Amino acid sequence: QASLGAGSIGEAADDLAGSLAAADRDLADKARDAGRNPAGVLSFLGIEPGMTALDVIAAGGYYTEVLSIAVGSEGRVFAQNPLFILKFRDGANDKALSQRLAGNRLPNVIRMDGDINALGIEPGSVDLAITALNFHDVYNRDGKEAAVAFSQAVMALLKPGGIFGVIDHEGAEAADNASLHRMQSSLTIDALDSAGYRIEAISDLLRNPDDDLSQMVFAPEIRGRTDRFLIKAVKP
Repeated sequence: QASLGAGSIGEAADDLAGSLAAADRDLADKARDAGRNPAGVLSFLGIEPGMTALDVIAAGGYYTEVLSIAVGSEGRVFAQNPLFILKFRDGANDKALSQRLAGNRLPNVIRMDGDINALGIEPGSVDLAITALNFHDVYNRDGKEAAVAFSQAVMALLKPGGIFGVIDHEGAEAADNASLHRMQSSLTIDALDSAGYRIEAISDLLRNPDDDLSQMVFAPEIRGRTDRFLIKAVKP
């Protein structure tokens, strides 16, 4: 497919970046774009207008809105959060997502509060799912088995050939990554592989060699600029 070529990905990213810049988005979201490169990320993953997308553990919905713009009026986006994520920090994510969606502001977004296993989304109906900076929490809290089960729950919702994009903070092999809110990309790849995905591509788009992986991701010196991996996994 020509759309998978580096030049085509670059053109798609430029087009989406223009749409994101022109859209009536919150200024704080636009300020985050430089560090997160959402247009580059979604173009690498293969987002297209008209797709059905799933933002897994959407939190306040930064990526939900980006996906909403990327899939356009013919597409739709499910914004999923477990209930504990919505209650976290006095309901900060719940408030942020509610504000983002207020007044039918993003009419192609469907909010889904609940566990990934119990959403009522039709199995095999999603073209592209993404989880940004969440995989480490599942893995570090409950281990590989839980991360595999989480990945398989997402896979059940994907169409054959559907894409699962995973972004997370890179961790060093010998570090206490749970306390740093990081994880090794090799462990993520292993979990996705064990879940039955095919790893199609890994991107350096969000890499930062200046991050020595020793600091907690919320440390002021590195927050928003961590060394991050981006994995494109595909349901066979």
